Amino acid sequence: MDGHVRRLLNRVSIALAAIATAALLHLFRQSSSSCFSGSPTYASLSLAPFPRKSCDAASRRVVDPDLRLAKLRASPRWRRHRAALSAAALVPLRRLRLLGDSSRVLCVAAGVGQAVDALHAAGVGDVTGVDLVDFPPLVHRADAHNLPFFDGAFDIVLSDNPGAVTGALFPSRFAAEVERTVRRGGAIVIAVDRHFGFPTVARLFRKSGVAEVRNATLDGSPVSIVILRSDRTKTNPH
Repeated sequence: MDGHVRRLLNRVSIALAAIATAALLHLFRQSSSSCFSGSPTYASLSLAPFPRKSCDAASRRVVDPDLRLAKLRASPRWRRHRAALSAAALVPLRRLRLLGDSSRVLCVAAGVGQAVDALHAAGVGDVTGVDLVDFPPLVHRADAHNLPFFDGAFDIVLSDNPGAVTGALFPSRFAAEVERTVRRGGAIVIAVDRHFGFPTVARLFRKSGVAEVRNATLDGSPVSIVILRSDRTKTNPH
């Protein structure tokens, strides 16, 4: 009796293994065929915002960073941002003799790198852009609350993001890191929402004094561009 039951169980196990193998082969053939660009399944999945299966993720076209940057640079919004930033920040910095072609500049909360690109266009070669999410080739990943740079490594630290300070998790820590990485006598340039008021932001930078404040419009929003001089006595803006 035991032998009969054992033989029956063996046959059932073999049958179940065969069914499972057949099912796996069927699924494999279906998923493989959907990975070819000519199949209707691929055409429908390629329009999905997120991949629904591994072959869909593998087949999604990767945009070359240089091509993506060229497309952004050609947009009217990008050109307007660069022109506004140049007029409200870069031109005054040169007039104050705080910015030169050999200056080392750090762009914090740089987003997609509009400020980095504006500085390059103005003839500044040594520009580093950082943000929480990298955007090659202009912006690399770094936390503004803990910048991976030596003390006084830069001549200028700039942020054209109006929410960089006010939206920081720890605004005082953000300001302290910016002041730490800029050299003595260097400049800090911060964009803030105009309705927020620059004096509140300026008070966060305890080792710097306000040198100039300019109004500008960045991405359709009215902002104040605050230029501070590191390790100087705070003064009223001109």
